[in-house]
Amino acid sequence: MIRRRKTRSLSVADIFIGGDAPVSVQSMINTAPDAVSEALEQIARLEQAGCEIVRMAVPNRESVKSFAAIKKRIGIPLVADIHFDYRLALAALDAGADKIRINPGNIGSGERTRTVLRACEEKNVPIRIGVNSGSLEKPILERYGHPTPEALVESAASHIRICEEAGFTNIVVSIKSSDLMATIEANRLFSERYDYPLHLGITESGTIRSGSIRSAAGIGALLAEGIGDTIRVSLSGDPVQEIRVARTLLDALGLRRMGVRVISCPSCGRSTYDIAAVAEALEERVSGIDKDLTVAVMGCVVNGPGEAREADIGIAGAGPGQIMLFENGNKSAVLPLEGIVERLVEMIRKR
Repeated sequence: MIRRRKTRSLSVADIFIGGDAPVSVQSMINTAPDAVSEALEQIARLEQAGCEIVRMAVPNRESVKSFAAIKKRIGIPLVADIHFDYRLALAALDAGADKIRINPGNIGSGERTRTVLRACEEKNVPIRIGVNSGSLEKPILERYGHPTPEALVESAASHIRICEEAGFTNIVVSIKSSDLMATIEANRLFSERYDYPLHLGITESGTIRSGSIRSAAGIGALLAEGIGDTIRVSLSGDPVQEIRVARTLLDALGLRRMGVRVISCPSCGRSTYDIAAVAEALEERVSGIDKDLTVAVMGCVVNGPGEAREADIGIAGAGPGQIMLFENGNKSAVLPLEGIVERLVEMIRKR
């Protein structure tokens, strides 16, 4: 059993991060800042997939208007991603931002920074300090030569210091690098020094295939050590895939049961049907069903029945065009393979 590191607790609207709260799942929309209808459609799909917090880039004043329009029409917390211009942070807060992603050291004078921190304090809106290997401060890079784990933590510490000196501690921190091992070590170092909640991720992790593996390795390693309070799996492509990978990762580590779990065998020469096609179709159909169930898709009569019995619902190959159906550890029927996905989805929904 994973023993999670104890961190401070804060809330992003009605979602808690840190403390005893479960590890939450985040993503970021990739629509154009002025494309309100497209953003709403994407957020709806993200929410259906299980996204709990969503972030939006706010690069200019026009995008603040879009942010405000979107915020009024969604049901999950919305984070404003701000860089450099403190006025955009203030405008996003007025537009209803539930969290601000900003680095206090990069928004101008100390007074401007304090103005943003005071506004966040008044509205009880947390700040996420986001340290990224691609945007480290020049003096830190000159001192360390490249984005080492120590350099990343020093950058985070400098931004935290600004907040703490202003009496602001409603902070989430993320320390990300495209170097997987640097990310792991930096977050380890940070967790030894601070009890602020950590947002985990591997930046520029890659495509859905390679990025999923890199993210699972990096984020999973830290979560297995009890480090991390909220996660984003950053992938190039449809952000809904980020949610599916993140939920599967949390489920695999036993940190959260994230809906219906589909397990399947790797198949072999004994298989009597296309296991991958059935498992993939079933996984797609049940992705939005919030039920704590395990469904086994097994190929043959050797290991299949045993594995299927261990699941809540399971199938195993029974010969050409037929499968054995198992429910709660017992064989309940032999059915035709045709239409089995629909049959399983119907059973799952009735549970």
